[in-house]
Amino acid sequence: MLGASTALLLQGAFLGPLISMMGSKKTAVMWWWKPFKHEDVAFLGELIDAGKLAPVIDRRYPLSEVPEALRYLETGNARGKVVITF
Repeated sequence: MLGASTALLLQGAFLGPLISMMGSKKTAVMWWWKPFKHEDVAFLGELIDAGKLAPVIDRRYPLSEVPEALRYLETGNARGKVVITF
């Protein structure tokens, strides 16, 4: 799933540049208001494959543990995406 809550998007938009200037990590917020196009997602995949863009994955959960994953997300402690594996 791509996306975040409005609060997290605003936090990233305003705090991201500050974090990038003060720390060693670079942050960015990508805004998409249209449905995803295949070529756009393919381009993002190429950037990831080339090591130019790295998704931040906090934790992975198997499909059988979705309730635990949701509980973890609700704590607000996730520092990246929570991934459900099939």
